[in-house]
Amino acid sequence: MQLHVWPILTSLWEKLTVQTLLLILFMFLLIADHVKKRRPKNFPPGPRLFPFVGTIEDFKQPIHLALQKLVDQYGNIFSVQFGNLTFVVVNGYQLVKEALVHQAEVFSDRPHIPLLREIFKGLISSNGHIWRQQRKFVLSALKSISVSFEERIQEESRYLAEAIEEEKGQPFDPHYKINSAVSNIICSITFGDRFEYHSSQFQELLHLLAETLLLIGSMWGQLYNAFPLLMRWVPGPHNKIFKHWEKLKCFVNGVIAKHKEDLNPSETRDFIDCYLKEIKKDDSISCFNEENLLCCTLDLFLTGTETAATTIRWALLYMAAYPKIQERVQKEIDTVIGQSRQPMMDDKENMPYTSAVLNEVQRMGNVVPINVPRMATADTTLAGFYVPKGTSLIPSLTSIMFDKNVWETPDTFNPEHFLENGQFRKREAFLPFSAGKFLPHASFQCKLFFTVFIKKMAVN
Repeated sequence: MQLHVWPILTSLWEKLTVQTLLLILFMFLLIADHVKKRRPKNFPPGPRLFPFVGTIEDFKQPIHLALQKLVDQYGNIFSVQFGNLTFVVVNGYQLVKEALVHQAEVFSDRPHIPLLREIFKGLISSNGHIWRQQRKFVLSALKSISVSFEERIQEESRYLAEAIEEEKGQPFDPHYKINSAVSNIICSITFGDRFEYHSSQFQELLHLLAETLLLIGSMWGQLYNAFPLLMRWVPGPHNKIFKHWEKLKCFVNGVIAKHKEDLNPSETRDFIDCYLKEIKKDDSISCFNEENLLCCTLDLFLTGTETAATTIRWALLYMAAYPKIQERVQKEIDTVIGQSRQPMMDDKENMPYTSAVLNEVQRMGNVVPINVPRMATADTTLAGFYVPKGTSLIPSLTSIMFDKNVWETPDTFNPEHFLENGQFRKREAFLPFSAGKFLPHASFQCKLFFTVFIKKMAVN
């Protein structure tokens, strides 16, 4: 039987053309892709899936806006696929809380998203024991540094006020001054020193950081995440991401090398000193090494700059747009703090209106529209849908900040959202950066810097 079959197969093979072979290969890949992308039983629904590309969305608009358009059609939980990446998107306060708080341990890991894995290897993208160990150490180290965040912010606010006064009341773009001031806080804590605002090196670092984040969230960044093997060979702006990140790494490596040269065992100046001393303990099972030091330092530099600086710029814009609100904030600051001293975090309890305004700035500014994706570590269910182990989850913070079921006037700047009988009112659905476990220093910087701005000047 085999003798008869083999000549037939040989004859067929000889008759196959290159075009036929390519067609067979294409059909095989098409079937394999269909099987791979097929949604499991009782998996959250979503848009039609196309071969190889998955969900077709308008990459030209921000991803969080594209996802919000799908809520009306599929509800608060649905699935999308971009290339080989499959995500379950959860919307609304109750569902996001269920995932990030009630099922925090299930959704504790980070998924294998190409850009996150290749760029953010420290606190942002690590998982399991390494993440817990690094996060615990970072929080402990930041608390142990002799000069507190509050003192650093107060000191930097003086430099910022001086830089503003140098403009002598003339119109100016506050963007780079604000970014410089906010970044200097994390630089002084992490590197042990601040930069002059006019430093060309400092401004280059901030430019590299800002453009990197912009490209990651752009159409090019999304295409790279969806088709990494292909995009590595395609020319385009996304290639700048890796070039910029290498320059940032080179700078931080230089700072670490300098710290190693003059490390004093009896003195701890900053976060890098703390980490280098931890490395010297020489624990063979520890994940404290210079590579992780570099990654954690870059993550702190990133998270300590953009979120807080962007929030403060939103605050200035809203104060300019709503002069009556600005006037009321100014009056409260003058009453509680006066003009003879710096604001302190302890003043917050006596400044309900200012606190409410800043919270409303963060709500409307929506600086972090979608949370960093999570990954299920075990099979689970959400809203009755099956979510298997390994599924990537995107919590939409935008859907919470503008939820009509939570906020009285979701699309209007209204500090009354956070006031009740003249007193500050906490809102559980207020999640400007995330829910569950995260580093809260961005919100801390925003509060003090915002108060300093309004104390020093009125936006007219």
